[in-house]
Amino acid sequence: MKRRFNTENRVNFRSGVNTETQVKYSEEGEELLRALLFDLDGTLLPLNQEEFMRNYFRALVPAVAPFVDKDVAIAQIMACTEKMIHNEEPQWTNEQVFWESFSAVSAAPLAPLKQATDEFYRTRFAHLQSASQRTPQAREVCNLANEKGYVLVLATNPVFPEIAIRHRMAWAGIEDVPFTLVTTMENMHYCKPSPKYFMEIAEKIGVSPEECMMIGNDVQEDGVAGKSGMETFLVTDNLLDRGEPVREFTHQGNLTELLEFVQGIPALTSTQRG
Repeated sequence: MKRRFNTENRVNFRSGVNTETQVKYSEEGEELLRALLFDLDGTLLPLNQEEFMRNYFRALVPAVAPFVDKDVAIAQIMACTEKMIHNEEPQWTNEQVFWESFSAVSAAPLAPLKQATDEFYRTRFAHLQSASQRTPQAREVCNLANEKGYVLVLATNPVFPEIAIRHRMAWAGIEDVPFTLVTTMENMHYCKPSPKYFMEIAEKIGVSPEECMMIGNDVQEDGVAGKSGMETFLVTDNLLDRGEPVREFTHQGNLTELLEFVQGIPALTSTQRG
């Protein structure tokens, strides 16, 4: 009989209800929890989002200025990013959607523009680290979960290329954590907050959504994982909440409480690891 840990009640963090959740075990034939999906920005990597985005565009626009109209470049990039976020076509990767959209709104030659952006990520993106702050708990949580046999996924919203995400992993001190999957614009076909993003992750790592828990700080973008059948853990240190839609979480707490939670979950046996 498979066992999983569960909670007595899901938590609405705005309700004022005690945020402590009580872990219990079930032997009712439910799926076993096997995979932990971690958000990056604001979860494993404390980040001043406004400062980061301001510095990001301040550095990116001059890098691509020879090929685009710098007066409208930011608006075009944001519009194409929105197209990528809302894409529901499974045959298109996020990267393909972005560049196809950009070619439609800009007369820029794509080949040299892509080369310029690649060079930006290789040589200048790392200088944006000042907007972030490393916390040792991020590495502790990931390493402990790995030692206990859980599949680890870095489920950051895949609107950046892999090279940019690898830089941010280094900022967080988790660049060598053995994630089974790191979601990027090159390897994913959906974005948060689409439930299809979480379904695609489950398919890629070979587990059911019910065997997964999404851990993140964004009420709307991470909480929607529950619609796919996943358990959820809201990390409250750098909470993001747009108000609507309201999401309920299986668990919630700060990073210290997340670490305590992972300390309390059972190690998987070799059979359970699959």
